[in-house]
Amino acid sequence: MDQSSTQRLDQPPRGKQRVRTRGKQPPKQTPQETQEQQASPADAPVPEPRPTDTPKADAAPAEEQKTQGPKAPDASDQLNEEKSRQAKQALPKPSGPETESEPEPPAEVPIPTQRPDTKEPEVGPPAIAPPPTKPADAGDEKMLPDPRSADRPGEKMPVEEVACRERLKALGVEFEEHKAESSPEIGCSIPYPLMLKSLGKSIVIAPGTELNCPMAEAAARFAANVIQPAAKAEFGADLKSINQASAFVCRPRHGTRKLSEHAFGNALDIASFTLSDGTKIEVGPAPPEKDAKFLDAVRKAACGPFKTVLGPGADADHALHFHLDLEPRRHGGTFCQ
Repeated sequence: MDQSSTQRLDQPPRGKQRVRTRGKQPPKQTPQETQEQQASPADAPVPEPRPTDTPKADAAPAEEQKTQGPKAPDASDQLNEEKSRQAKQALPKPSGPETESEPEPPAEVPIPTQRPDTKEPEVGPPAIAPPPTKPADAGDEKMLPDPRSADRPGEKMPVEEVACRERLKALGVEFEEHKAESSPEIGCSIPYPLMLKSLGKSIVIAPGTELNCPMAEAAARFAANVIQPAAKAEFGADLKSINQASAFVCRPRHGTRKLSEHAFGNALDIASFTLSDGTKIEVGPAPPEKDAKFLDAVRKAACGPFKTVLGPGADADHALHFHLDLEPRRHGGTFCQ
């Protein structure tokens, strides 16, 4: 009896243990304890070292902590408060890089505004026309002064001009008085011009030739005393006409700032001669032999009555005519080429 009683007394507790163990397996207190342990670290200062670490971290980890907060559904209010604290602590630091990025917008805005401003002065220089026009200004290319540029006709014709006309008439030169011409801008002037029709009784000059009286007289005497005898000796015919290439022309010498003698009606260019038998002798670099002999004789004889004599071989400008003028030179010298 004692043994059975002892067994019975012992057996119930064994069965109870089985039932308890079986009934306690589903809830098990260990997970509760783990939950309490999880809750307890939330109450514990575990998150507090994280804010201490957060100042060292950048704004990105703070945002990761924010994202982790809502993911934990079992987090308590204290966790949320601590996370909000952490967020508050993290807010000033992202503001730091934002303040650093604030100077960038002003740098972006003035760049486009300054570029159009810099383009405007670039457009300005081409709009200013004076620099390119200055080298072409007449002021920079004014003719060298010549005292004859100031010559103007007086109320009465000077005595020497009247006497010159009387000599032309005696030579049989046909002429007409012409109106005075001048150009103050350039400096040309011919106060008492003559329009010649002939250089003697039988020597025509064409086209219309405007010269001053001294040059007209020198040309008429040269035609009668030199050209006529040379033509008779070489060709056996009389000089009939002279074809002139230039007389009075208001211009400077080619490539210089010095006024040409043509600007004062003091020069005559002869291109060709025509004889009474119809022979035409043209001035040129390579004339026929007979023509060349006649032209050489005329050219050599011109140096003396005229102060300047130029022709083929002197330069390209005089390759097709004789240039004769009365340019005043020192000591009455001449220039013949």
